[in-house]
Amino acid sequence: MAVAVQGAPSQGSREQRPGLLQRLKLSYSKHWYAYAMVAPVVIVLGVLVGYPLARGVYLTLTDANSLNVGRQIGVNHIPDSFNFVGLHNYADVLWGPGSYDRFWSHFIWTVLWTVFCVALHYTLGLGLAMLLNQKLRGRLAYRMLLILPWAVPTFVTVFSWRLMLSDSGVVNSFLGFLHLPQPSWLSDPLASKFAVVIVNTWCGVPFMMVSLLGGLQSIPAELYEAAEMDGATPWQRFRYVTLPGLRTVSSTVILLGVIWTFNQFAIIFLLLGDGSPDTQILVTWAYRLGFGQQPRAYAESATYGVLLLSILVVFTSFYRRWQVRNEENA
Repeated sequence: MAVAVQGAPSQGSREQRPGLLQRLKLSYSKHWYAYAMVAPVVIVLGVLVGYPLARGVYLTLTDANSLNVGRQIGVNHIPDSFNFVGLHNYADVLWGPGSYDRFWSHFIWTVLWTVFCVALHYTLGLGLAMLLNQKLRGRLAYRMLLILPWAVPTFVTVFSWRLMLSDSGVVNSFLGFLHLPQPSWLSDPLASKFAVVIVNTWCGVPFMMVSLLGGLQSIPAELYEAAEMDGATPWQRFRYVTLPGLRTVSSTVILLGVIWTFNQFAIIFLLLGDGSPDTQILVTWAYRLGFGQQPRAYAESATYGVLLLSILVVFTSFYRRWQVRNEENA
């Protein structure tokens, strides 16, 4: 009868894995040049992004405002006098008195604003990209004209639209010529929402168009020829060749579009200013709390900023997971 006896561990198995410090030293000795090249970027990001983010998270745990934050007056320094309140700001913003008017109404409008704008960006951008992908006379001139809204600085575009959408602007003059209603685009809450969607669509379509045009040009022409020989209709070629060929590009530009639109500050602020609270998305409302009123509610404004970041991080994580799952199924 044979009996298996577990022997003593060998000399190699008794050797412990190198510690974290030793692994870092070994990695540095091998890749010191890469670390040296990355170090300036890390330092700049730490100063410009890391510290403000950490400071903002810290302010959300306090009752800081413009009256109790330390400041320098001449040669005299007034120290901070705010108090630590823990997670009170998050609970107050999300579930406190008037939380619907202060947060949830802006959150719902932000989501609707993002969905409408990104849907229009993608739909119009894809249509224009497919048009420019055809052999048209003057195609280069069309591309240059359609990319102009993206090339012009945002503030110039928004101020131009502000003049056109004013009560005596070109848009209302044209509507009056057609004997149609002339809404107050910059003051009426509902009309203002349509106005900001129109202006943001004007600014965002060229990016989608250029990105999707590059994706269309990367689809092999042989796939369309084979589908046409098999008797596929134009809709079937679009559904089974174009859309699958654009899956990678589409997923990337839609994600970028959601992030940019969700945090789009310049268009709403420059077009409407303070405007009606109904037209403010979360990022402009956070700015209004922190810089557009007295006393300035730094803690509450920072709380909105952290909540915005958390929403986008959660959305991006689920979106990427859903994208990977779809690619595996495909």
